[in-house]
Amino acid sequence: MMLVWLIVILLAAGVVAWLGGRRSAAWARWVSLLAVLADLIWAVAFWLRHPAQAEILPQGHWLAQFNVAWVPQLGIRFHLAMDGLSLLMVVLTLFIGVMAVLCSWREIQTGVGFYHFNLMWILAGILGVFLAVDLFLFYFAWELMLVPMYFLIAIWGHERRVYAAIKFFIFTQLSGLLMLLAILALYFIHHRATGVYTFEYSALLGTPLSQRTALLLMLGFFVAFAVKLPMFPFHPWLPDAHTEAPTAGSLILAGLLLKTGAYGMIRFVIPLFPQAAHQFAPVAMTLAVVGILYGAVLAYGQRDFKRMVAYTSVSHLGFVLLGIFAWNTLALEGAVVGMIAHALSTGALFMLVGQLYERTHTRDLTRLGGLWSTAPVLSGVGMFFMLGSVGLPGLGDFVGEFLVLLGTYRLHPILTALATVGVLASTFYGVQMVQRAFHGPNVHQWKIADLKGRELLIMAPMIALLLWLGLYPLPVLKTFAPAWKGLERTTRSLTAAARR
Repeated sequence: MMLVWLIVILLAAGVVAWLGGRRSAAWARWVSLLAVLADLIWAVAFWLRHPAQAEILPQGHWLAQFNVAWVPQLGIRFHLAMDGLSLLMVVLTLFIGVMAVLCSWREIQTGVGFYHFNLMWILAGILGVFLAVDLFLFYFAWELMLVPMYFLIAIWGHERRVYAAIKFFIFTQLSGLLMLLAILALYFIHHRATGVYTFEYSALLGTPLSQRTALLLMLGFFVAFAVKLPMFPFHPWLPDAHTEAPTAGSLILAGLLLKTGAYGMIRFVIPLFPQAAHQFAPVAMTLAVVGILYGAVLAYGQRDFKRMVAYTSVSHLGFVLLGIFAWNTLALEGAVVGMIAHALSTGALFMLVGQLYERTHTRDLTRLGGLWSTAPVLSGVGMFFMLGSVGLPGLGDFVGEFLVLLGTYRLHPILTALATVGVLASTFYGVQMVQRAFHGPNVHQWKIADLKGRELLIMAPMIALLLWLGLYPLPVLKTFAPAWKGLERTTRSLTAAARR
């Protein structure tokens, strides 16, 4: 039941925050913070108590699970399950959730109750995505993330917020409908082969499919996850959504929603369609490398600080996609570490941009400059996270990208070499950002307040975790390892069965 309570606590906290926020904004903030903190404490305690030995296998070995009939006539079950991979994603979701509540404490002053209602329900939907192993329930949680994020951008965003929210909604909704069609097709094909209607992940593994059908269904899942990732050329919604969203919205977009796309690739695309994914891998890896280079080039050309950070996500998540479709131990480990490190470094950069905007009321890098002399702590923190974002050794992003490149080199040396150029390109936009925002003469005579106690409280754990991930990633790798072994064993056995 604890997996259910993780989600129910957030849903209930959202309702209580909305109702209580009509009388007191502080009530909405504290209820939300305590709810997410309670979930986070439980998840971390569970991680410390249980070595991640669960594997993703057809018979369904999990660290924890909750499985009851929901709509038995249609074969729909309320089935939540947690293995090492989903455990890492759950802990990341709740940690970023705490940061999102804290960074909204002073920024959001209107509609505070409804704002926190949407925030809690987004987090609940994301937890559902990471825990659901019934495909109908997974799709339900996938869509649950969409509407609250739309409201978050459209109501509390910046000047072009409605345009950005509608663009986000259209891209994600249309791609989600493709996935729904693929899920339903798999559901009926499985019934035709076995006589059983079910959306169960473990049951649908190994469903007999023709080569053409498997490829089409795989593409239905792939496009939905590629839009969320975001992968070139499905990324146009991302810069606008990031630019117009409030700080917490950008933090959740970068730190969590993009990770649901990567998680879906690992959990569903390759295990459900191993042969089709293997055939499609060269195309996916080529698009990943194009995204790495394209994102870095566009990030370098931006004047808007927030838009620049948004384009870096296209580049960084390209490494994650590259590692997923390389599908070997080193590359997958690098993809998982890269997902977590990107959430910390890029999420922190979005919070930093929000703090700068509160002080200067501009995100134009050409209007900033010389801030180190007036806000040295803020400038130093900004430089730290940008160094993390460009892959400085000793920080988490470096570990993720290095492992991905090592794993990919065994399969595609040329693509690996091109991806390495993307690492080099990231240093150019990183150096440019630090130079434009923090160094040089203070031409505009900025006199701004340095980071305060609440802001330092938010940044300190993100700095510590990024350092920990860069210097000692072993706990994360050990937690993911059994899940990867199960994934690899499952795909290998299903591929062999299909060939026979």
